Order: sequence, then C-alpha cells, then structure tokens
Amino acid sequence: MLEEYFRRHPTLRSHERVLWLLDEIHLVPGWDRFARRVLDTESVDLVVSGSSARMLSREVHSSLRGRGIATVIRPFSFREFLRHRDEEPPRSPKRATAAERSLLEKRLREYLVSGGFPETLDLAPALRIEMLQGYVDTVLFRDVVERHAVSQVAALRWLVRFCLRNPAGAVSVHRLHQGLKAQGLGVAKDAVHAMLGHLLDAFLFSAVPLATESERQRNSNPRKLYPQDPGLIRAFDASGRSNVGHALETAVANELERRGAELAYVKTSGGHEVDFLARFRDGHEELVQVCADASADDTLARELRALTAASALHPRATRRLIVLERSRGATAEGVTVQLAHEWLLDARAK
Repeated sequence: MLEEYFRRHPTLRSHERVLWLLDEIHLVPGWDRFARRVLDTESVDLVVSGSSARMLSREVHSSLRGRGIATVIRPFSFREFLRHRDEEPPRSPKRATAAERSLLEKRLREYLVSGGFPETLDLAPALRIEMLQGYVDTVLFRDVVERHAVSQVAALRWLVRFCLRNPAGAVSVHRLHQGLKAQGLGVAKDAVHAMLGHLLDAFLFSAVPLATESERQRNSNPRKLYPQDPGLIRAFDASGRSNVGHALETAVANELERRGAELAYVKTSGGHEVDFLARFRDGHEELVQVCADASADDTLARELRALTAASALHPRATRRLIVLERSRGATAEGVTVQLAHEWLLDARAK
C-alpha cells in the first residue's frame, strides 16, 4: 500500500506531509509494525480507528511506543443529541425563553431514556431497545468472550445484566460472586474479577472508586458502575420502574469524564455520600451531587447536608448540586444549584 500510494503520487514523497485515515486496521496482523515504520520513514500522519477493544489507548501506545495519541469516541452527549435533531440552542440555556427552556427539559428526559447512540435515535422504542441489546451482545462476544477466551458465558451475561439493571450502584467482586452462586453459576472469585475488568476495558462500563488516598482502601471498597450511555439502562430494565435518577447520574458521570475529570465518590464518617469528587486536569476540584427530584424539603436538605459534610474532607473543592427541575428553596450558601440541562450544555461548568 505504501509503495503503490507514492507511485500514484510521486511528487508528494518527501516533499509534502500527507494524512492517511485507516479504519479497522487492527484486523490486519502486524498493523502496528507497519504503522510504526510509516511514521519513522515517511512524512505521513496516521489516523487509525476501530470499534474493537483492541484499539484501547494503552495497546495503541504500547504498539507505537509513545507515538500515538488516543481519542475515545463516545455516544452523543446531550448537546450532540440536540444537534442531531437540529435543536442545539443558539445561546446559553440560562438566557432561554420559557418555551425554549420547556423544550430543553423535554429533550433531556427523552435523552435519559433513549441515550446517545446515533443509529438508535430515530427508531421506535421496541426496535431501539433491540438494537441496544444487540450492541451489548456484540461487545460481550467479540471484545470479551472471543478476545479473552472466556468460557463461562452464562456467568458473564448475568454479570452484564445485573450491572445494567443496577446502574450507579456500588458493587464489589465479593457481592457479584455471591450473586452468581445464588444463580447456580459456580465461578471463581478471580474469574469474576477478570470478567469485570474485561467489561471495563471494553468501555461498556466506567467504574468510580471511593475517594481516598489509601490504595488499599480504594481497592477493598465497592466501586460504583455506570453504563457508557443512559439508554442502556432502559434497554435492560425489565421491571418497568422509573430510573430517571440513575439515568441522570449516569449522564453526569459520562459528561464529567468527557470533560477530562478523574472521578471518585465520597463517603463521610457520618454516613453521608456525595456522588462525585471530580478532579480536573487544571487542578480544579468539584463535589457534585445529582438529584432528579429535589421537590421534597427533606430530600433537598439531605443532599445539601452531604455536600457540606464532604467539603470538610475536601476543602479545596467547590460544591455543586445538579437537579432535573428547579424546586422551591433549592439554594444553599456556598453551593451552586444548577438545572441539569443548563449544566450539560455549559462547557465551562467547571
């Protein structure tokens, strides 16, 4: 390919820098050695893309020995979801009219149900759910079972469905191991740990650990698992219950990661919990609490109390409460209370 390209364009060789875009190149054995040779000997910039977990950042970096920069392509954010519908707001949502605000609130609720996978957005609900379930099965079999030679497929499928039906829940390998035993699926604890790691590597979930400086405590405490898209929650929840709160928390977690934050959750000695301690690359820190329904006074007081307690452990962090709808009395000294659609559309929220 290299020689044929320059036979067709001989004036470009060593005279101009050219750009190659190679999709699914990981299917070709030895692609990394070829890419490295091209980068070392020719004036060529390479963009390699693929839908497989073989394109994980650490593998690309290892193959190209530090010559590559990885970019993760995620499902649509809320802004991209609106752009797809040609409804991206032309100005800040804080300056929106009443009608524009109502439309944004409606679209956010739709986004929390349907998610942001582009090909599913214009489908009927039943077909969208079928396609999302197909996406998960593809990841399961191609990026986990085939790639890692996992033989306990039934246990792996139960693990995926359990985590998707309990989004934003704190899980541990011990709890998952006990759940598998209750289902009559005898799997060693080490195998459960490995399967969970494979699912995280395949970008099906992201894991948020406990905020602590102790590596031992971080590893021994449960982690909160979030699907990579809120639409996966409805696709696998057969109970019919409303999962708006968990879907909103998932959307916030994904948006924080999209903005480059390193996430952890906070637990205080008094039993209070804050959803996220977000540490950004510029050194800025935020305590972020997510609440879908803050209309009840005791609910709002509980959320604000948790933020106050957590701020004693992390005094450098600013405090933010993200709510789905504005509620009466949703203010507190030192806490920024913000509507979810405004925060999701504000790239400068941090």
